[in-house]
Amino acid sequence: MRRALALFLLPLPAAAADLPVRSVTLSSAGLAQIERAGTLPAGEHITFRAPTESIDDLLKSLVVRGAAGGTPRIRLPAQDLAAEALRGLPLREEDFESRADMLNALRGQQAEAAGQKGLIASASEEDGVLRLSLLTQEGTVTVKVEDGAPIRLADPALNARIARAAAALAAARAQSEREVRIDLPGSGTREVGVTYVAAAPLWKPSWRLLVPPMDRPGEARLQGWAVVENRSGADWENIRLSLVSGDAAAFHQALYTPVMVSRPELPVRGSATVDVTADTGAMPPPPAAITAESAPARRSMERMPPLPAPAAAPPAQAAASPGRVAFTLETPVSLRNGETANLPFADTALVAERVWWVQDAVSRHPLQAVRVVNTSAATLPGGLATVYGLEGANAEAGGYLGDAEITALPARDMRIVAFARDQDVLITRSQERRERPTGVVQRPGLLRVSYLVEDIVMLAIDPRGARGRLVVDLPARPGAKPDFSVSAEGSFGLRHETVLERNPTTLRLPFQTARQRDIPLWDSGLGDPSIISWRDVDVEREARRLPGGPGTLETLRDLLATAPEGLEGRATLTTLADDMATQRRLLDQFLTARRSYLTAEAALDRARAAAEDRTGAARDDARQALNRASEAAEQRGAAADAAWENWRRGVQMLLARGG
Repeated sequence: MRRALALFLLPLPAAAADLPVRSVTLSSAGLAQIERAGTLPAGEHITFRAPTESIDDLLKSLVVRGAAGGTPRIRLPAQDLAAEALRGLPLREEDFESRADMLNALRGQQAEAAGQKGLIASASEEDGVLRLSLLTQEGTVTVKVEDGAPIRLADPALNARIARAAAALAAARAQSEREVRIDLPGSGTREVGVTYVAAAPLWKPSWRLLVPPMDRPGEARLQGWAVVENRSGADWENIRLSLVSGDAAAFHQALYTPVMVSRPELPVRGSATVDVTADTGAMPPPPAAITAESAPARRSMERMPPLPAPAAAPPAQAAASPGRVAFTLETPVSLRNGETANLPFADTALVAERVWWVQDAVSRHPLQAVRVVNTSAATLPGGLATVYGLEGANAEAGGYLGDAEITALPARDMRIVAFARDQDVLITRSQERRERPTGVVQRPGLLRVSYLVEDIVMLAIDPRGARGRLVVDLPARPGAKPDFSVSAEGSFGLRHETVLERNPTTLRLPFQTARQRDIPLWDSGLGDPSIISWRDVDVEREARRLPGGPGTLETLRDLLATAPEGLEGRATLTTLADDMATQRRLLDQFLTARRSYLTAEAALDRARAAAEDRTGAARDDARQALNRASEAAEQRGAAADAAWENWRRGVQMLLARGG
């Protein structure tokens, strides 16, 4: 391609000043703010190269400084350089690979070479020698073109277009980046700069956390390191580097990609078609009985064209603003394009205390953790921490203790950071449930009991001679109230803390839930107690459903036995239990009377049968026995009625109470 370009006289490019990178701000949103600055000599324009995938963001965000009050003009090659470079030319990309191919593609163009002028007819190249055939007025002339000798096209506009196409094709060879050119108004040498935002690899914080011993709370040291990657397309030479942590909204839009809006196609319309039916001459009229009706004419309607589819002092100085903190490194950074660096950006002391941490209350051993408070003035971004023991006279000094995750830590906020599990401390978990009445109130037909259900989580802990603070996180229970001290609430649930003093201990952590239960005093399925008759109920079988029957009285007595002395409504409960005992006695009296009545009824049936079977003097005796049996049954039935009535009146009084 270089030999092909040498065929023509190409215009020299205008003078340009390549602006170096001066500062970079890497954001946790996956973006980089890049600032380029420098001195622009008089008459020159700004140029720099940027990765192709960053051009959309560059077009969206580019800001130019030093335009001397005018409007800068920003230019860059088309996205599809090869296609745009050759649009409208009689050349293909492969024609630029050799001099002969390019000249053959330009057949018919007026050219001058080796002192001869004419139309290009053909060209060939063999053993490095180019032979060009030109059509002149005298005929066809073949000339040899030496290396480096120019071939001039008579059409200067075509020559310039081919030169631009050659330059564009050369640039297209580097598809991964594009050259940006900025022309500034004004004259004279001046300081200029550009700022733009582009996609960049996330900077990744990691931490070194040095913690105090378990039995000596005090300070922890937190050192922050940032993994930084330069994928900007330019080397960084002594730049100012800032690392931003925050939740900025970031969008991408395809500004560099040509977007063609589809349009409805309007058809080319000619004159309307004239339909003519040829005349075949007159015919005899049809018989009167047979008449034909002409079919109605139908009109065709044109369809509307479819609508177009919608177009788719420390290592860094921290500066905080709402929802954002920037760490600006004090030492300039040099990093070649494509390289990765691990740079310190924070070194701060934190208030710290080693703790045992129980997260799930299931594991047999608690986590080793440290509780830290951010005493700095800025939010520390989250990341992975490697935990070491602080230097000192203890077995952990300088030793690796584990890895931990630190979530974003605002100023004056606290975090518990776990890094290992303590196999020396043993935990056993159990759970029990208790119910305790808290109030009793009588309502018509029922007794309403309020009570607390206690679900108790019990942790038996043996610190095996060690002393320290234990932090226990338990999930919150909807509707349940913790009956233990809660130091904090959050996504972890409820947090309880205690100090273990070397000896085994048991923690009781109860959750209380208030509930109510109704104890019915009358089964509504039996009907109205004021009119119910014992002859309509199988009392023996339905006794459990009746006040005074088995079940209700025992329930009341059990409740009374567990009710504390100060229970609200205890007197009501006592009175109701006594009344229900009275109903039990009355019901037992009725059942006795009912059984006696049933016995008398059976004797009456037998006497009636005997009177019907006897004759003579025996019949008279049987009738007398029948009369006695009938009288006895009537008396016992009346006694049963009286006993039932006594029970029923007691039920009505019992049910009416509490209204």
